[in-house]
Amino acid sequence: MDFGFTDEQNLLREQVLRFMTDACPLSVVRAQNGGLPRELWQQAADLGWLALIVPEAHGGIGLKWVDLAVVLEESGRGLSPLPLVSQALAATAIGRCAGDDAKSEWLPKIAAGDAVFGVGLYDDATWIDAEGIRLSGGATLTGTKPFVSDATVATHLLLATRTGRELRLAIVDAEDATVTAQASIDRTKPFGSTTLDGIEPLAMFPISTDDLAYLTDCGAVAVTLEGIGAAEAVLALTTDYAKNRIQFDNPIGKYQGVKHRLADMFVDIESFKSLAYCATWAIDNAPDELPRAASLAKAYASDAFARIGIDGVGLHGAIGFTAEYDAQLYLKRSKWLRSAFGDADYHYQRAASLGGL
Repeated sequence: MDFGFTDEQNLLREQVLRFMTDACPLSVVRAQNGGLPRELWQQAADLGWLALIVPEAHGGIGLKWVDLAVVLEESGRGLSPLPLVSQALAATAIGRCAGDDAKSEWLPKIAAGDAVFGVGLYDDATWIDAEGIRLSGGATLTGTKPFVSDATVATHLLLATRTGRELRLAIVDAEDATVTAQASIDRTKPFGSTTLDGIEPLAMFPISTDDLAYLTDCGAVAVTLEGIGAAEAVLALTTDYAKNRIQFDNPIGKYQGVKHRLADMFVDIESFKSLAYCATWAIDNAPDELPRAASLAKAYASDAFARIGIDGVGLHGAIGFTAEYDAQLYLKRSKWLRSAFGDADYHYQRAASLGGL
């Protein structure tokens, strides 16, 4: 199994890196304060990022999650405020579960960026199970769906609903719902609580428990891929600081206490990077292997990135704790990632169960 990237994928990586450096540096990210910069969203659409995993028959490019991984990793490096994960999950859900009419209507809009999706699967962020879906979903929708990713910037919402024992996904116009922003440690990853009062969905289609698990695994892999880039950015930022911060007439990077922590950060990143790449490959090529691969990657990343975020701030000393310095932004992203799509405890237990323990 070769996890090396192709020349085309490396060119895509360079394109995303240039975009994040030139058009969306951290100064621009800070200025959004939880909003969606529409001009940057349109640029992402024009560059084809939103269409990567959409089939060619529906206006997309028809590539795989491994290609999308490049975009997620590099956008995560710059803490991109664009809802790329939610958009990718919406495309995956519609492509996997919807009928031909819904695919023909919605996938081209996703690929072009005309529809910006927020996604809400579970009604309890700590209960990753089909039983955790409680929003009533008949001909009309009534109730509240909390923890909808990117709901405050979305034009449309993809919500998991329940009618008795049957699960469905509903597409709702965000303007028809009452969306209330929920507190989030990372402002680049906004959540919203969505209240529906007899709203008729624009589309609705059934979803099996296997489909639900697949989408959850895709989400776990996606945020882990973003975490790779963010963690590498912390390591680069901290390494550069250690080379230039002089203490006792020497750069602090000369001292073993600093060297060892930077080395541990590097080993952790390389470890969950390999796991994440394996899980990404499994999404398209070995779906039977995806559950365990996704859980191993997300479990390791949840704990490791949190340590990296803490060490990145700590090695900067007092300046690392200030709002003006960038290290604390990555610490917040690491704390957000820790619980997204299941925390480390959930995924370690799941991986052990799938492994027969």
